[in-house]
Amino acid sequence: MSQSPEATAEVLSLTTGQVVQEIGYDDDVDHDLREAVEDIIDADLEDEDYRDMVDAVLLWWREDDGDLTDALVDSLAMLTPGGPIWLMIPKAGRDGHVLPAEIEEAASTAGLRMMGSRNLAAEWNGLRLATRQN
Repeated sequence: MSQSPEATAEVLSLTTGQVVQEIGYDDDVDHDLREAVEDIIDADLEDEDYRDMVDAVLLWWREDDGDLTDALVDSLAMLTPGGPIWLMIPKAGRDGHVLPAEIEEAASTAGLRMMGSRNLAAEWNGLRLATRQN
């Protein structure tokens, strides 16, 4: 990853002690980004089976992963009000890239809005999503 853990912490708006749930983990995720997040929060990422409140969600998503709207709604279930969902999608031209129109439609249907995108990893873009009230 090209940025320091401190820069990543600032971009992701995460701090020590927060609980971050990771959804969509597979062999293709960016392990440097995962480690940076774990360093920031000083804990392991929680997996998809975690059933308590979380401060943020890191959702790795590829074109063939299923229904993005359902995944976003599920991500909201245990998310603390105001917490971000970081939707990680493969960059344009990479296998599994998701079209922006699909993301916009899924986010809108799930009651979310895009707050911005960041280049967080070599193969992945991070899109910060938040509820409409935030």
